[in-house]
Amino acid sequence: MMRPLEDLSFAATARGQIAANVRALEPQAQPLGALRSAAVALVVVESRGQLAVLLTRRAGTLRAHSGQWALPGGRIDPGENAETAALREVQEEINLDLPKGAVVGVLDDYITRSGYRITPVVAWADTDIAMLSPNPSEVASVHTISFDDLARPDAPQFDRIPESDREIISMQLEVDQIFAPTAAMLFQFREVVIFGRPTRVFHYDQPRFAWR
Repeated sequence: MMRPLEDLSFAATARGQIAANVRALEPQAQPLGALRSAAVALVVVESRGQLAVLLTRRAGTLRAHSGQWALPGGRIDPGENAETAALREVQEEINLDLPKGAVVGVLDDYITRSGYRITPVVAWADTDIAMLSPNPSEVASVHTISFDDLARPDAPQFDRIPESDREIISMQLEVDQIFAPTAAMLFQFREVVIFGRPTRVFHYDQPRFAWR
């Protein structure tokens, strides 16, 4: 059974409640078909006495989606599952080596306009974020999004564009306005982990600039 987190600070009981909420979700998998499979990591850390999620800014030299906000992640290699791929990408992108036991669970698959099926993997990291060293060929900078910021009532934004019959989701956070697909995953994380609500996000679309 899901229930809201009563304390958004770093507490001994937080990991257990986060795990319980994620595992109660019964994540919805999407068929792969002709899509490429990928995984991203929602890594929970302590930052300034609060629970937070890691967010990266992609390197400006990347050919695809350069300079955009993203969760650590990438393609799932042959022989990998989503959890293994997410942990590998975390290590490759921000030099954070997490054990398999760090994985808490997974959220719903999200299909992007660019042809990927992304599986979000929730993980817990007992680490000093000041020691993180991003790989400059992939990541320009690493940031934290506090649970308090994610939980703000005005953080989720829903818009319409003529090119889509679905709502466009974004998250207006302290660091910037974050758009889908990253925003969709952050929104579901917020709903499931913080508020204990089994909210789905597959039906939310991305802004036009992210369709490539």
